[in-house]
Amino acid sequence: MSEPGLQTLLESTLFAAGRSLSVEELSAAFDVTPGTVVASLEALQNTMKRRRGGALQLTDVSGRWVMEVKPKLAGHIPSSFRTEIPQRLLAPVALIAYHQPMAQSQLVEMIGQRAYEHVRELSILGLVSRRWEGRTRRLTTTRRFAEYFGCPFAESKKVRKWFREQATNANLTGAELAAAIGGEESGDIQDAPEVPVSEDWDEESAEIIADEDE
Repeated sequence: MSEPGLQTLLESTLFAAGRSLSVEELSAAFDVTPGTVVASLEALQNTMKRRRGGALQLTDVSGRWVMEVKPKLAGHIPSSFRTEIPQRLLAPVALIAYHQPMAQSQLVEMIGQRAYEHVRELSILGLVSRRWEGRTRRLTTTRRFAEYFGCPFAESKKVRKWFREQATNANLTGAELAAAIGGEESGDIQDAPEVPVSEDWDEESAEIIADEDE
């Protein structure tokens, strides 16, 4: 029997991993160049798009690749079988959704030093994008976040507006909503002034922060 091709190996690996993987991780795992991995992933992505009736898609989320259910099918999955976000990450990701594009330093002011590890975990889960704006790290939600929380929008500015509307409708501040979602005491989250965003800040062109960076 012939050996499986790289595309097949990448597809099976991403499916089995159940999380996003970087090009560097996959390159090291299969002892091929990053360029070869990217070319194979893009070819696999196109192949999956052409599959009739396929339930999965391959997505590049902030420089990491993940196998996931197509958004149009996500709502049909019984809740008991959906991947759960750890409880400790719910408050920080809610704060990011509310304040985005949010400076990481602002999140640290609100929830303390645990913010660094939480942001790293959220990035690995594909729920948050971390990008440079000058010397500042900006945090925004991803399409996968919108899918998980049932938000009808994927673009970060629209997600922010939608999330704020949920808080207003519940008569809660952003901090209060995050505490309620995360099951925390409201006093555990400190209010912090929003950090201004440059008018020319562009999420698409901003430099992605590697996951190993602190």
